[in-house]
Amino acid sequence: MRPFWLEQALIGDTDLAPALCGVKQADICIVGGGFTGLWTALQLKRKRPSLKITVLEADLCGAGASGRNGGCMLTWSTKFFTLARLFGETEAVRLVRASEAAVQSIADFCRQHSIDADLRLDGTLYTATNPAQEGQLEPVIQALQRRNLNTWTRLCVAEVAARSGSARNLSGFFSPMAGTVHPGKLVRGLRRVALREGIEIHERTPMLSLIDAARPAVVTPAGRVEAGHVVLALNAWMPSLFSQFERSVAIVSSDMIMTDRCPERLAAIGMNHGTSVLDSRTFVYYYRTTCDGRLMLGKGGNTFSYRGRIAPVFNQRSPYEAMLTQSLRAFFPSLGDVPVIASWNGPSDRSVTGFPFFGYLNGNRAISYGFGYSGNGVAPSYMGGQLLSSLALGEDNAWTRSGLATGPRGYFPPEPVRYLGSLLVRNAIRRKENAEDRQAEPFMIDRFLARFAAAAGKSDKSG
Repeated sequence: MRPFWLEQALIGDTDLAPALCGVKQADICIVGGGFTGLWTALQLKRKRPSLKITVLEADLCGAGASGRNGGCMLTWSTKFFTLARLFGETEAVRLVRASEAAVQSIADFCRQHSIDADLRLDGTLYTATNPAQEGQLEPVIQALQRRNLNTWTRLCVAEVAARSGSARNLSGFFSPMAGTVHPGKLVRGLRRVALREGIEIHERTPMLSLIDAARPAVVTPAGRVEAGHVVLALNAWMPSLFSQFERSVAIVSSDMIMTDRCPERLAAIGMNHGTSVLDSRTFVYYYRTTCDGRLMLGKGGNTFSYRGRIAPVFNQRSPYEAMLTQSLRAFFPSLGDVPVIASWNGPSDRSVTGFPFFGYLNGNRAISYGFGYSGNGVAPSYMGGQLLSSLALGEDNAWTRSGLATGPRGYFPPEPVRYLGSLLVRNAIRRKENAEDRQAEPFMIDRFLARFAAAAGKSDKSG
């Protein structure tokens, strides 16, 4: 089953790249044709136009996480405390600014190369949907203000309801430093630009094995690519191919639904803009409109995989479609009769820290990797391209010196503890948040277990 966004983007797109056949030489071979792989290729080409770059994609570019996320371009500003704890305050400030610059850089790139990706820089709104969620952003916003980093503004109750289109949102903070995009159109647009700039792409070409050597090689069903450097941009598929990363991430689904077109109805409730709206749950609800007048709603933290494997359910309609539809009706009662025309889900690679990590595979400086976006990858994948292109060229800069470039920073428990524990914590969080929605006191055991959310897969799951 093709992701909904990718199916839309493929309409009229007949320029399919051929599968690899035979032995080829390259300066750099990139495995993975999603956002991370394509941004890395494009930034390498911009730095050194003479490079011979080959991109290998197991399916079609965008068939993985890049073509099935919520399309919310979010920054790392609300994660400032975690960034400072992990990397120090100076680097945390740099990374917040870099994440904000990434949003603008993506928009500039689309304009420069005429990529029609339905990109709207209409900001994002973080809300509270029950009293227990109130004030969660206050401490970090105060910290951002003290460092002249803050872009967030508290909205009054009426403004929150008007901008979010739903009276369920009781309070909220708005930042203009965010956007929304059609992820399928963006990834296919990046692919077209890459081809125009002389980057060789082979779709339907899975990596069967990697020869870890001074001059590595990627083996495929009908050939191989020998390269001076190999970049592994496989994201959620990385643990399935490299067992040493099995405990570095937890693979968890983000599930989405999409309504039929109803532009007049959306305008009537004030949702005639591209602002993304996210609540303050552990496994957030997030929603936004599309340029053609549909409403998309998603929720993260549903299906957990065992041993980091990509289960068949990740390529099917969402098993949580009924739950998401019920939630959509609760947020928007006036849209109760608007049909839901699609649902889908996909794997998200949740790291222990909630941030991606990068490094050289097994210490071999001829092979680099990066993954672990934890549900927020649309804008940060541009930063991933900056870091991976720097690693591939052996540069000494702020990206290669960053704490992001030192590999995994923590590990999940071994199986079956991780899987069973994830389900235990997920269910406790659901009970706790359901109680908070009713303004009832959650059970003590559920409050206790919810504290382990970082190990169970807490993240935005929206981009």
